[in-house]
Amino acid sequence: MSGDSDCTRTSPSAGSPSDNELLPDHPKYVCSLSPDLVTKAREELQEKPEWRLRDVQALRDMVCKDYPSLGTCLDDAFLLRFLRARKFDYDRALQLLVNYHTCRRTWPEVFSNLKPSAIKPVLESGFVTVLPHRDPEGRHVVCIRPDRWTPSNYPITENIRAIYLTLEKLIQSEETQVNGIVILADYKGVSLSKASHFGPFVAKKVIGILQDGFPIRIKAVNIINEPRIFKGIFAIIKPFLKEKIANRFFLHGCDLSSLHQNIPPLILPEEYGGTAGRLDISAWNELLLASEEDFLHDFSQLVVPRDSSPHAVLVSGGAEEKQCEDSLRGVKAQLYYCY
Repeated sequence: MSGDSDCTRTSPSAGSPSDNELLPDHPKYVCSLSPDLVTKAREELQEKPEWRLRDVQALRDMVCKDYPSLGTCLDDAFLLRFLRARKFDYDRALQLLVNYHTCRRTWPEVFSNLKPSAIKPVLESGFVTVLPHRDPEGRHVVCIRPDRWTPSNYPITENIRAIYLTLEKLIQSEETQVNGIVILADYKGVSLSKASHFGPFVAKKVIGILQDGFPIRIKAVNIINEPRIFKGIFAIIKPFLKEKIANRFFLHGCDLSSLHQNIPPLILPEEYGGTAGRLDISAWNELLLASEEDFLHDFSQLVVPRDSSPHAVLVSGGAEEKQCEDSLRGVKAQLYYCY
């Protein structure tokens, strides 16, 4: 499936009541949201069920008009992710969709061989997992533990790929599209040598993806057991954070009671003062690895066009790397100072 062929088929106008019937190649959307989540989506995301398919068609038309060679999937369910992430603002949803593809095409070290089996060593290390229970707001908690990574085993880009695939799996759920996610990052045992791998170039790329290149709502980032070195790590991250996201960072140190104000003990494992048993990574690993065929099918619809730079939205990797060289030298000095 190519972006050009999709756009050629898409002919109905944005207000047509029978859009789905006229587009047999796009699976008909069936809403899986509960009545409460429909209400929440209406209040928080400006999503009106009676206008939902009209909004999707409007975004589809914009893609075909402005980016006919984008090579994107144009299914209702896929486009809805981007509308929900930008509160049904057509222009912002379109920009997010273009950024999503641009990010993938400008960082091949992460986005080539994008399948769960390729990151099995990362999953087995326990670097990233998802807690089995959602929080009271219906949000999944993504748990990241950098101390589980041994740099000599594989590069940092493998960790980023594992996080990305985790988010891709989570965002398949409409419930997650509406509620968003929470991140719990445990920095216990992070050394200077490990922190130095996360320089400005990598930081800018990762933050760019999470803020502007992926259709997910990050509602909170809880940092626990951060050592003094984290001041240096945060110094790398902060310049690239938007104020809204920066305000969602919570540094708890070793204070579990502070963490429990944001994430209740009922859903936390014993390692973090919770009552949900020991942290078990096997269930999430099995779920993600069992999704191999789904990922291969979904990503096969994202075709890299002959001209793979659609109005180059983001700075190219080489330019970014050069731009960050001076900053990297300064940050390394700061890391040593904090350490």
